[in-house]
Amino acid sequence: MTELLFDKAVNNPERAPVMLLSHGAGVGYDSPFMERLARALAIHGVSVVRFEFPYMQRSRNDGRRRPPDRQPVLLEHFIELVRWCRSEVGSDRLLVLAGKSMGGRMASLLAARPEMTEVHAVTCFGYPFHPPGKPDQWRTGHFGDIRVPMAIFQGTRDPFGKPEELDDQPSLPSRIELHWLEGGNHDLRPLKRQGLDPDALIDESARLAASFLHSLRPESVLL
Repeated sequence: MTELLFDKAVNNPERAPVMLLSHGAGVGYDSPFMERLARALAIHGVSVVRFEFPYMQRSRNDGRRRPPDRQPVLLEHFIELVRWCRSEVGSDRLLVLAGKSMGGRMASLLAARPEMTEVHAVTCFGYPFHPPGKPDQWRTGHFGDIRVPMAIFQGTRDPFGKPEELDDQPSLPSRIELHWLEGGNHDLRPLKRQGLDPDALIDESARLAASFLHSLRPESVLL
């Protein structure tokens, strides 16, 4: 089993939604973004299990920076963690796939598989709708296959997908919510002139994500 980091929900942890949270392409599960997000989610009643993909574990072990594994390797590792997590928390807990950037994309791809019946929801923080500067390479083709509620939390300055770019695309499926965080970049950092705490939008995304998850019930989310 891969090494995990746990952030238990502050309130009612025995019944709280459980979020399996994956990192982005360039940094691991203990980056400042991931630390702040996990703590904020726990404060708002969501238990978080953080993990790393195999390439990031290897980089941590030998200090050599690596590109992400191929998609099948990433997804297979995610599946192993989903099955383990479900066996640990039981069948009646809300289990959520989540991720930052690349991790969010992998979570959404996994949720689009019909056999993934263990999963009740998806949350993505800074979804990579397209590579920066390449808005013709859209990454939403699988969205129509996602059978559970999904929420995306996106900064309005994110080079991986901005409001005006989304406006030029077909509407997202009704089960997918998109929350824009004003002034946020890909790491949900606001502009200095906004006068906000640097972590304010991360905290806001955690509050919104928790509200989204607390509105769901495991027995009623599959469509």
